[in-house]
Amino acid sequence: MRGLSLLGVILVVLGIAGLVFTNFSYTEKTPVVKAGPIEVNANEEHHVAIPTIAGVVVMLAGVALVFIGRKPT
Repeated sequence: MRGLSLLGVILVVLGIAGLVFTNFSYTEKTPVVKAGPIEVNANEEHHVAIPTIAGVVVMLAGVALVFIGRKPT
């Protein structure tokens, strides 16, 4: 059951990260015009929001897995 506890710890860390970093953005380069050797690109910035409830649910699931993994068999 060691793997279950490890997965629980990873989920707890991801849940805390989701609560701390509520949103993030990334830039994507997309081609606008492609005519022979000439190419025009545009940078598009995308924003992704992480709901607070998702961070809480992932963190609680991780805590539950840690406790399940600790039980002696």
